[in-house]
Amino acid sequence: MKKLIFTFITGVALFTVNMTGAKAQDYKTGLGLAIDFGDGATLVGPHIKHFFNANGAINGEVLFGNHFTRIQGMYQHHSEFKGADGLKWYIGGGPAVDLYDGGSSFYLVPTAGLDLKVKSAPIALSFDWRPNIYLGDSYGGNRFIAGRFGLGIRYSF
Repeated sequence: MKKLIFTFITGVALFTVNMTGAKAQDYKTGLGLAIDFGDGATLVGPHIKHFFNANGAINGEVLFGNHFTRIQGMYQHHSEFKGADGLKWYIGGGPAVDLYDGGSSFYLVPTAGLDLKVKSAPIALSFDWRPNIYLGDSYGGNRFIAGRFGLGIRYSF
């Protein structure tokens, strides 16, 4: 099922890039919906992305799912693909905190992904790989969860 969802989302993203020709203008701030999925629970919630210069952005998310809430913030360094206006790649990362009944967990979340601003609409899309590095004593100590991904759709202004 997870492979089917991943294949569908990847197909939609590639179709969107193909249909828009990956031509678009930049945006300053985007507000929308984020989905964090892969190994473990699927989380959904609001998020905001704000560029404070041409290459640097902060991304904040509050995600809900499987009886807990995740709050995460990431710095992302963006760079353009030559000849593909509006399509950028990014790398970055930041902390995440899971809050649940009876406790909390702390993670480091590195990211690498793509961000597309659709030219003909105030819409921005993103897709990234975001492995989780758990820091703590529960679950038998520190652990690395490689199979996590993020999908975002934002109204951009």
